Amino acid sequence: IMATMRDIKRRKESVSSTGQITKAMKLVATVKLQKAKNRAESSKPYFDQMYKTVSSILSMSKNITHPYMQSNDSAKKAVIVITSNRGLAGGYNANVIKLLTKDERFSPDNTVIYAVGKKGAATFSRLGYEIKEDYSEAINSPLFADAVDIGRTVLSAYENGEFGEIYLAYTVFKNTVTHIPTLLKLLPMSVEEESASEDEKVSDIDKLTLMNYEPEAEEALEMIVPKYINSLVFGALVEAVASENGARMQAMDSATNNAEDMIADLTLKYNRARQGAITQELTEIIAGSAAVE
Repeated sequence: IMATMRDIKRRKESVSSTGQITKAMKLVATVKLQKAKNRAESSKPYFDQMYKTVSSILSMSKNITHPYMQSNDSAKKAVIVITSNRGLAGGYNANVIKLLTKDERFSPDNTVIYAVGKKGAATFSRLGYEIKEDYSEAINSPLFADAVDIGRTVLSAYENGEFGEIYLAYTVFKNTVTHIPTLLKLLPMSVEEESASEDEKVSDIDKLTLMNYEPEAEEALEMIVPKYINSLVFGALVEAVASENGARMQAMDSATNNAEDMIADLTLKYNRARQGAITQELTEIIAGSAAVE
């Protein structure tokens, strides 16, 4: 019984120590979340409007021949995958990774990864995917310059015919407790796909009105699309940081609650073992006393 009591006490101390760590991590994540949340919410309207504006432009454009609008001969796909550099965030990283591993369109044979986040880079490397570039440092404190660097690299590769399609995998920050893993197709840009959600909001007359370009459409797209891609990538980086801290806060809160439940259970077991030890000692004393008499 003494050995059992000692084991329970050690286990209780270990759980208590872990609980203090998870509680501290929850507080840190909460503080980081507030900053990241404010940044994500303040920048979201701009990126949403950018997406809608380009969608509207494309939906009212016809017969444009441009590499950004047409598939090339390459069967390769490139995916910008945004995960985190650290774990202990529940299923945050796993949910983004599953977007590709559960999708039959993507495999190590036809897909290369532009990784933002060490967790995603390590997992896809282990699964046999080629890690074309690693921008993991960018997720620590995202800057628009990071998005421009990523956008320039993937666009250049696309224009050179290295890839036939480019995707963006990240986590949308809806609110503190809701984070949505999302796979977004960046190139080639499809008029039908881009404009489908907007059709209901556009009048019949507007649908028939073609977009006038000055300068020519191809030249305008040459300027618009890189900015559009950079904006989406930066918006994804900002939302991913907020989602990561929200997920970590929830995970650490759950871990802290579990630690408290385990401590309560271990305390009950310890008290029972202690009571059992006392009862056994009293029984031995009484038995010994009776034997003496």
